[in-house]
Amino acid sequence: MHPYLLVIIPVLIALLIGVKIVRPTQRGLIERLGKYSSFAGPGFHWIIPIVDRIFIVNVTEQMVDAQPQEIITNDNLNASVDAQVYFRVKDNEESVKGSIYNVNDYRYQIVNLARTTLRNIIGTLTLKSANSERGKINAELYKTLHTETMGWGIEIVRTELKEIDPPKDVQETMNKVVKAENEKIAAIDSATAAETVADGIKRAKIKEAEGYKRTKILHAEGEAEAIKLVNEAADKFFIGNAQILRKLQAVETSLQTNTKIVVPAGSELVNIIGEMAGAVLPVAKKSKME
Repeated sequence: MHPYLLVIIPVLIALLIGVKIVRPTQRGLIERLGKYSSFAGPGFHWIIPIVDRIFIVNVTEQMVDAQPQEIITNDNLNASVDAQVYFRVKDNEESVKGSIYNVNDYRYQIVNLARTTLRNIIGTLTLKSANSERGKINAELYKTLHTETMGWGIEIVRTELKEIDPPKDVQETMNKVVKAENEKIAAIDSATAAETVADGIKRAKIKEAEGYKRTKILHAEGEAEAIKLVNEAADKFFIGNAQILRKLQAVETSLQTNTKIVVPAGSELVNIIGEMAGAVLPVAKKSKME
């Protein structure tokens, strides 16, 4: 083998071993002889083999499961509680250094911190309140983790309480209570609906009776008005006929007493009789001597 190859080949191998590529989703820390040397952003980097060492950190959002655990609630019931924590390492140099130098395995630490915090929070609540106040538990868990991880270069994005499961016998009892409550609500709704229908029928009957009453009143008022008009017409007719009757009576009286009636020349007897009311002047009968 050529003597130059004995030098070139180890150099090429060293060059290749020292090539490091940092992806856009990663950041790196380069140490030289055990001391922090430089910050490695996305792209090509070359380190001295054996002398330098690079630590790659993922800066995308990540999730860890706090894993189910048994927690005794304030009302002395065992509840199985599980939660998820979403976080990311900030991509600046100081945060990446904090995630490597300020905490040993931040993923493991976040899980244990979340489990401890959940025990502290849920231990002060009853099982019922714990189930109904999930938002409050999430908020308190987020606040604690956010405060405790600030020096780790970690940003807590959000926390999600997955489940709070009571013991099996308690769950069965709760299901029965919920079922009974639902049946009670259904019965109340049914009774309310029936009452509403009955009230509607009652209102309809009242409206119908009021309509019938109004119809009868209008009908009676109409008949009264008609009778009034008939009486007025009868009164007028009676007055007119009374005058005619008076005339006829005058004529009859005159004829019965042989009263002489003077008929002007050229006048009709019928017309004279029709105008005799109050105008007939009885003429005294002449004695036979005349």
